[in-house]
Amino acid sequence: MKKSVTIFVLVFIVITFSAAMYYLYQKNAEDPVVYKTEKASFQNIVKKTVATGSILPLEEVLIKPNISGVIEEIYVEGGDLLKANDLIAKIKIIPNLSSLNNAKNAIQTAKISLDNETQNYNRQKGLFDKGVISKQALERVEVTYNQAKQTFKAANQNYDIVKTGSTSGLGNSANTLIRSTVSGMVLEMPVEVGNQVIESNNFNEGTTIAALADVNKMIFEGKVDESEIGKIKEGLPLEITVGAIENTKFDAVLDYIAPKGKLENGAVQFEIKGTLSKEDTTFIRAGLSANASIILAKADSVLAIKEALVQFDPETKNPFVEIKKGEKDFERKDIKTGISNGIYVQIIEGISLEDEIKVWNAIKPQGAN
Repeated sequence: MKKSVTIFVLVFIVITFSAAMYYLYQKNAEDPVVYKTEKASFQNIVKKTVATGSILPLEEVLIKPNISGVIEEIYVEGGDLLKANDLIAKIKIIPNLSSLNNAKNAIQTAKISLDNETQNYNRQKGLFDKGVISKQALERVEVTYNQAKQTFKAANQNYDIVKTGSTSGLGNSANTLIRSTVSGMVLEMPVEVGNQVIESNNFNEGTTIAALADVNKMIFEGKVDESEIGKIKEGLPLEITVGAIENTKFDAVLDYIAPKGKLENGAVQFEIKGTLSKEDTTFIRAGLSANASIILAKADSVLAIKEALVQFDPETKNPFVEIKKGEKDFERKDIKTGISNGIYVQIIEGISLEDEIKVWNAIKPQGAN
């Protein structure tokens, strides 16, 4: 019995020792850890921030009537090109009963006064012909008579204007005909035949009949978050991309940054504007959504490496990379960096094109288990 136990113990020890030796052998036989390396290259680096917005005309003119009424005819539609003084629409006057009645009463009053002055003038003219009164006295009566005639004429004209919006002698000044005040394209006709419109005056901005603009002078209008506003300034170049126009970029210049931000959805936004340098062959419709890449800095054909290769000293926070010196030997090299676009960073000094830079992630060689 004791002999069997002894044999079992010896066998167990031999097996355990053999397993340990095999494990150590396998451990020592594993391939050493190696690292990938990459080299620097010449890159064009552009540092930019993006603003969202839309394309709008530089100046949009709203055409409003100077008399209230109903749209009787419309002569243009959206997209038409107009010159200054071109006819846009015609308004039919719906007279106010009170104003119409007052105008009629004014005619009657002026008629009574004119009849009286006519009789007086004829009487005084007869006396002058007989040599009873002087020419000076007749001239005074004649002036009063002419004033009465003019008052009667003005009362009739006022009645016509109240009733129809125009009268004889006004010609193109008739305010029932709405004309373009500038040259440009019709962007919008927000009214239709039969719509009532209100005149523009000191107490009411009036109804917009048409919106006109020069579509060759367009701007980008967008908003920038407060976290980016400190990085931009007026005069910076913009690259405008319009979602509806594929594979086309428009150059622009940032010429306005709002001095005051507005709180929107929990973040402060600042309005910006940039004037487009638009090609005449490309038509951009007003109101299209667009993105503006604001070029903060740009460097062409500079020595650069991927940002992922850069390490930072935990104490000094200075950047450095590890340069390969041997099969498993890497040397720290301090570097001086320039601008970055988030992928590549410019290298001002510290490394050359021939240097092999250590990639952080360790890998196993091909064929390793």
